[in-house]
Formats: sequence, C-alpha cells, structure tokens
Amino acid sequence: MPAKIPSYDRLMIPLMAALRALGGSGSVEEIYNKVVELEKFPEDVLSPLHDSETSNDTEIGYRLAWARTYLKKYGLLDNSSRGVWSLNAKGLATEKLDHQEVVRFVRAMDKKSRTESKGEPVSPPGSPEGDDWKQKLISILIQKLSPAAFERLVQRLLRESGFTQVEVTGRSGDGGIDGRGIARINGFMSFHVLFQCKRYKGSVSSGEVRDFRGAMVGRADKGLFITTGSFSPSAVKEATRDGAPPIDLVNGEELAERLKSLDLGVQRETVEVVKIDERWFDGI
Repeated sequence: MPAKIPSYDRLMIPLMAALRALGGSGSVEEIYNKVVELEKFPEDVLSPLHDSETSNDTEIGYRLAWARTYLKKYGLLDNSSRGVWSLNAKGLATEKLDHQEVVRFVRAMDKKSRTESKGEPVSPPGSPEGDDWKQKLISILIQKLSPAAFERLVQRLLRESGFTQVEVTGRSGDGGIDGRGIARINGFMSFHVLFQCKRYKGSVSSGEVRDFRGAMVGRADKGLFITTGSFSPSAVKEATRDGAPPIDLVNGEELAERLKSLDLGVQRETVEVVKIDERWFDGI
C-alpha cells in the first residue's frame, strides 16, 4: 500500500526542524532535501507530481511550498529575492508549533484581507509563492522545444553565463553527454566542463547521474546536469559523493531563474510609481 503524502500543515513542523538543522536558513532545494532526510520519506511519497498535466513540481514539493507560505504569513519565516528562506527572530524563539493554529490564523487573516479588498483575491491562484511563470516557462521548454532546440538553449545559456568554446555534441551512445565548454573564473582559472541537458518531468534518478559521471571520467574537470525536472535526494547525494568527480545540478526552477536573470525568453516589467514633490512648487 503506497505511503500517504503528508498534508501541507503537517509539513510545517518538519520544515521548521529542517531550517534549524540547516543553521536557520536554506534554499528551497536545501530545505526540501533536509525535510526528506529528517522524515525518511519513501520513494512513493517523493515521486508523484502535483499535476501531471500542468505542473512539473512534485506533490511533496508543492505542499512544502504552501507550508512555507503559511509560516511566513504567520510571522515565523522570511524569504529573500534570491529564494533563500530563513527563520526570523520569532521563528528562532518558537520551540513548539501548533500547525492547526497557524492554519486558523492565516485563514482568518486572508478572510479579513478579502473583505477589505471587496472580494478581490489576496493573491493569484495557482502557485502558493506566486511562481506560476516558472511552471509556464518549464511547460514551454518541455512541450514546444525539440531536443535539439533545448540543447541550443542550454548552449546559449552557458555562453551568456561566461562559458567559452561551448559545443553541442549530442551523440547517441555517449553516456548522455550533450556538450562541452570551458568555465572561466575571474579570467585566471578555467575548468573543462561536460554537460547533459534533459527535458524531463519528474525526478532525475541517482542512476542517471551515475551514468553521466561514468561517461565524463577522465574527459573533464567537472560535470553539469541541467533538467527541466528535479533531482531525487539520492541523485543529489550521488552528484556530491566523496572521491568522485563533482557534478553540478540545475533543476527546472533554477533553470527558469537563470533564464530570467539573463533575459532569455523572459521579460520583466516594472510598475511606474509617480510621486508629487510639493516642496518643488514652493519655489515657483
């Protein structure tokens, strides 16, 4: 019988424990992996997608996002524009958490906000953290781009990120290696990098990371695995295994953020704010 996926409110306490174990702050991926480690979730809890048609996020990841949102509204967490979540002073001082009280408080607060805004929704529907654009972008990468086009996109992404001599090889039977490039650090040091890019829904397994490493051994200093999906906790461990050539992992959300920061297929709009300087008119 498959294990039951915990509801978002029951993930609040493990989430707080994970942040404490991480030293008080962590990225979404770090928090996810630490919760999985602490709770020892089996594969049948980790693998289901939230919505196989419209979402690339796992159900457990989606519920953890709601848990973060509720804890932030309750006043225990803060998050930065770079996607790092942290326990604030109140969160650090909270030793025991009543997840049901958190839900009651936030729902009452949202109800009051809706009343004050005359029935307008407090936040857009969909993603709990307002990241609907990421899911839309990932869907486009999966559904509209051919494998060759996705490889060209990664090639452009690496070039825009400072890589040189970026080539797409993409030969079958080459252990999944799709290309190579040279990463330069401050103009002095350079690393030869082999990369694999996979349009994927769901989690990349440790076996796929292991196969990639086997293909790159002796041919590069580092490996780079880019996917529109996510990486299983075992894949993350495999990528950083002691004594093995290191492999950097970029999941779908990180890929979307990188495309946004480089303005590659993503446009950011700013809202004009007009302020009147009343003192200026005193000099007329």
